[in-house]
Amino acid sequence: MLEHDALSRVVVCLLVALVVCGTVPATAVAQTNGQTGGTVVVEEGETVDNLEAFGGSVVVRGTVTGDVSAVGGDVRIERTGEVGGNLEAAGGSVTIAGTVDGDVEVGAGSLTVTESGTVGGTLMAGVGSATIDGTLEGDAEIGAETIRLGETAAIAGDLRYDGDLQGNTDAVAGEIQEDASLGVDVAPTIHPFASWLFAAYVLAVNLLLGAVLLALFPRFSDGVADRVAAGPLRSGLVGLGVFVGIPVVLIALAITVVGIPLSLIGGFVFGLLLWVGTIYGRFAVAAWLLSLLGVGNRWLALVLGLVAGALLSRLPIPVVGGAINLVVLLLGLGALVRGLVGNWRSARNRDQQRPAGPDSDEPTAD
Repeated sequence: MLEHDALSRVVVCLLVALVVCGTVPATAVAQTNGQTGGTVVVEEGETVDNLEAFGGSVVVRGTVTGDVSAVGGDVRIERTGEVGGNLEAAGGSVTIAGTVDGDVEVGAGSLTVTESGTVGGTLMAGVGSATIDGTLEGDAEIGAETIRLGETAAIAGDLRYDGDLQGNTDAVAGEIQEDASLGVDVAPTIHPFASWLFAAYVLAVNLLLGAVLLALFPRFSDGVADRVAAGPLRSGLVGLGVFVGIPVVLIALAITVVGIPLSLIGGFVFGLLLWVGTIYGRFAVAAWLLSLLGVGNRWLALVLGLVAGALLSRLPIPVVGGAINLVVLLLGLGALVRGLVGNWRSARNRDQQRPAGPDSDEPTAD
């Protein structure tokens, strides 16, 4: 009965983790006239008001009478699409093949204005690469590694740029000015908003999984925290061995044709192990610090640990926050693996010591 109950808890925890894992890269929160969903598509012939999306792709084939704001996914304004207001996008790639009547502010991997694309207002972009083949009716400020102006491009205003400007510079009717500050300052309101919003989303997901772990495995979770507090060096070394050793084994498996499926499954399990190890590490360190103050609330430790880890990732000097989070990960990963191995050994010893046969005093399973 106890073994069945423990197995049920493991299955429930894995199912929740799998659902959450699948949600992290794909979940989108969007609003089109009050509707919510994943990838947002405004179909041809459809008209909506303002459109806001987070985490998913946005495709506009119809008409958006107001503004379009998208964070975290790709944005594409199709040839038949029209945006009556402004377009603000941060995250993946942005393609404008239709019409945007207002301003465009983009912080993304790439920006493309196709031959049929038109921007009625000012274009401000901080991107990896920018390709302009369409019409810009206002000024343009572009910071990118590569800026290509096609033969069909037309910029009615001035062009301020930072990067490698290539192609048809005669397309610019106004002045062309190189400005080294654009690579940092273009679209200043988009980048912080996108990164902070994504950080808050990750924090919420981590809190969800952490709550599941503490609720389903309270004694095991306390044991992880105790191992970090009592033997941080040992837990850290075990975590380092797992952190380095498992990828080596997975790569060795991937080299063989037979081992590729095992390598793929092992990669997923390893990623889940790193995720849980991160949560347990932050929880354990916070629990230890709270114990120094005489506080023993595991839920408070979970919240404080995860919030502190998220804030460390936002430090102005990312190397410092990254190094601290790595150490915490190794501590949590090592304590987690030590706990799993210890439970496995205890279960095996109980099986070996349990008398077998019909003459045993121990009750037998049905």
